[in-house]
Amino acid sequence: MHSADSPATVPAADPSSGRRRPWVIVLGVLAGALVLFCAVYGADYLLSKGKVPRGVTVAGVDIGGMAPEDAGARLSGELDASLASPVTVTAGAADSVLDPVHAGLRPNWAATVAAAGEQPLDPVERFRGLFGEREVGIVSDVDDAALDAEIERLTAELMIPPTEGGVSLEAGEVRVTEPVSGQDVDPELLRERITTDWLNPDGVHATVTVTEPVIGEKEVSTVAGGPAAAAVSGPVVAHGIDGVDGVIPVERMGEVVQFRRDGDALRTDVDVDLARDILLENLAGTEVPVKNARISFTGGGRTVTPHSDGRTLDREALMDGLRERITGREPKEFDARYTDEPASFTTADAEKATFDETVSEFTTTGFSYASGVNIRRVAQMVDGAVVAPGQVFSLNGYTGPRGTAQGFVESGIILNGHADTAVGGGISQFATTLYNAAYFAGFDDVAHTPHSYYISRYPAGREATVFEGLIDLQFRNNSPYPVMINASTGDNSVTVTMTGVKTVNVESVPGGRWAETRPTRITLTDDNCVPSSGAPGFTTSDTRIIRDLNGSEIDRQSQTTVYDPSPIIRCG
Repeated sequence: MHSADSPATVPAADPSSGRRRPWVIVLGVLAGALVLFCAVYGADYLLSKGKVPRGVTVAGVDIGGMAPEDAGARLSGELDASLASPVTVTAGAADSVLDPVHAGLRPNWAATVAAAGEQPLDPVERFRGLFGEREVGIVSDVDDAALDAEIERLTAELMIPPTEGGVSLEAGEVRVTEPVSGQDVDPELLRERITTDWLNPDGVHATVTVTEPVIGEKEVSTVAGGPAAAAVSGPVVAHGIDGVDGVIPVERMGEVVQFRRDGDALRTDVDVDLARDILLENLAGTEVPVKNARISFTGGGRTVTPHSDGRTLDREALMDGLRERITGREPKEFDARYTDEPASFTTADAEKATFDETVSEFTTTGFSYASGVNIRRVAQMVDGAVVAPGQVFSLNGYTGPRGTAQGFVESGIILNGHADTAVGGGISQFATTLYNAAYFAGFDDVAHTPHSYYISRYPAGREATVFEGLIDLQFRNNSPYPVMINASTGDNSVTVTMTGVKTVNVESVPGGRWAETRPTRITLTDDNCVPSSGAPGFTTSDTRIIRDLNGSEIDRQSQTTVYDPSPIIRCG
């Protein structure tokens, strides 16, 4: 049973209801915030639709949030005045200047604004535009030909070549050129940067590529501490005789040693010839020239000048190991070597020498009175000259100057194919006579020069001209006996006879004439003009055959001579 006043049954409380109520509040707040955000975002979207994104700048001019046409107007208004202003282009450590008008650059403001795009849909990006800036490059209209020329110029001016490492010797010390990196500019990247940044107040900043030198610090250090240091570590000394030394002082090492780039290394070059010459500056004085005995005939008697033996430095031995002595580890001091040089024609040879046999003889004829004066004078000077075995006879060297002071007169010569005059004219006839006498003696031809134009009184291909100080006649007595040159003249002839001991017979074989060339015509107005019918030029040869006295061939030599045509002269 239940009593009437029993308490009523009260329902138990739901414990989960108290835990859910805060989440409901949070969700309500978030829902409200989302509704508010959507309302704001929608309003912002509607208000900024079609406009430039916030925070956008072009060449420092803020066009963010503006309508495209207004943005273009602002850019034009603020930047058009500077379109012709020089633009500084900087690339690393180099800079240059660009004239935008000359370079064919014009801004396209509409395209530039369009390149900035529109307000982003991303709310984060929209929010970021309120607090930051985004620089947009200029879109340019370009005259490609004009800009290409400027890009080529700027690329060259902005390029800095690397400084190659180097080593040199100066004043006896090692000098080092430290390697330094250079820079290069890619023309395509430079073009891209210029067309977008040329109106930027800060100028155009181009990207550079570092170029390293080929010869770097390691190679420089190796050479400087190696061959360079060795070269200046002390003088090179060649001990000669009589207490005389040849010396390459350290102060002069730079003259003979250079370090030159060879690929990716420094090559050590030693001028051994020059080094030897520096040593010879002192050592040459220790040499003694050999002197053969000389014979002269004065007062009807023979006078013999005694011989003296010589002494010469062994120049090849002086150069042996010289490179290693300078830049390597060979001793820097050494003894110079000498070679004794005995006279080839001694006093005894001269005293017993005979000149009884005719070795050879040659005569030429036909000359004018004035030429005859000169021919007789040079014949007097040469007559009686003795050429020792092995000796080289020089006509210019033996006679010395041949001017008016020596008794020579003005006479006819051939100049450029026509007649002219000069002091000493005619001496070439004596030279031709002497040349042929030496030719038939079998002597070595050391130096002779044929005439440019053929002269009919001389044997073709076997004649010689001389000119004081320029053209000489030289031959070597290759026989074991001395020879005397006897020169004599007649009324219209000159004869040279070689006397001594005859050892060979000589035959001359002419080779004929070929390759004839026709003369040209020239007109001269000179008062001394002599007309001429001219003569053709041609090529000829001569073969000399040398046999011993028994008839056995010893030598055979051929030479070819080319004569120019003598011009046809007209006087007018």
